[in-house]
Amino acid sequence: MIRLDSIEDGAFVELEAVLDGDAESVIVHRVGNEVRAWLNVCPHAGRRLDWAPGKFLKSAEGLLVCAAHGASFELDRGDCVAGPCRGDSLRAVPVRVRDGMLVLGD
Repeated sequence: MIRLDSIEDGAFVELEAVLDGDAESVIVHRVGNEVRAWLNVCPHAGRRLDWAPGKFLKSAEGLLVCAAHGASFELDRGDCVAGPCRGDSLRAVPVRVRDGMLVLGD
């Protein structure tokens, strides 16, 4: 687990989590007190989105950009809005804040 206040507002962090019995890399994005999380897997080719472990690209328009092939994802629902997987989406991971700590999964 990680404290919400340890994530810079507007930033992405990568967390390792066990989801449905499998170890997964998860992207967490914070905006104020809101957090969203997705598997760190691009739907285009199944590769990680980060260019280095835990380092993510954000476009000038505020989109999450896959470092491998440039697919761009909006940060509300994780929908691909540009690039090779347009119309697809990142796989959301349930996340909530409890007592200032992020809790991933159901």
